[in-house]
Amino acid sequence: MAEEPAPKPGLEGRTVEECQDMIQRSFRTPMVKFLKEHLEKAGCTFGDNFIKAVHCNNQISGGYVRGEGIMVCSNHINMQDEVNQVVIHELIHAYDDCRAANLDWANCAHHACSEIRAGHLSGDCHYKRELLRGYMKIRGHEQCWHPINQILK
Repeated sequence: MAEEPAPKPGLEGRTVEECQDMIQRSFRTPMVKFLKEHLEKAGCTFGDNFIKAVHCNNQISGGYVRGEGIMVCSNHINMQDEVNQVVIHELIHAYDDCRAANLDWANCAHHACSEIRAGHLSGDCHYKRELLRGYMKIRGHEQCWHPINQILK
């Protein structure tokens, strides 16, 4: 799951309806189009309701759940770019789940591998995103901030 730091004061997120509209707009971005196309080419099909906006109680931006799909946490999202990033990150998890033989999400090594792939392939670890999160050093930005990195330390 793509976990983010707590939102800044005054940024309360979006309604589920606003977030659902933002998810639909994310389908027009090149990376989301690319991932959806390759998921379908790989035989990983999903329905219209595979990616949905929900209100989340936990401090997360979204997540992928096997057999259910992708959720984007409307109350922790403020900008279109955030929705795009969550959708991209979670589509990579969906691809891993579909294509990897014997993937066990309860196995920490399997889960960590998918998190690292999603973090790097989605652009989560781009130095500009790290800088905006406040986790950037001038040297060593490859140490991407991600919840899994906190566990592995």
